[in-house]
Amino acid sequence: MSPCEQLNCLEIRIATMVWCGSTNPQIGGMLGCSEQVIKNHLRNVFDKLGVWSRLELALYVASHGGHHWAQPVAGISIQLPKSAVAAAGKAS
Repeated sequence: MSPCEQLNCLEIRIATMVWCGSTNPQIGGMLGCSEQVIKNHLRNVFDKLGVWSRLELALYVASHGGHHWAQPVAGISIQLPKSAVAAAGKAS
């Protein structure tokens, strides 16, 4: 089972936003929910992926093809920072 298959659509979106460098308040603002709701979702993501922190999550997403995570999921549109796009190009 791939990492993306372990997470629901919202969890994939949040994990990808963390990987892109967004803070919990920024993610909450973009998704229209509170910072506490984002923390709750992140706790679920951490448990499902076996990571302990935002840094570990970002590294996990990066090492598991993060630039492709949002593509197979309908309705998710995430603008990746130029640095992430450049890094993905070098890894290919």
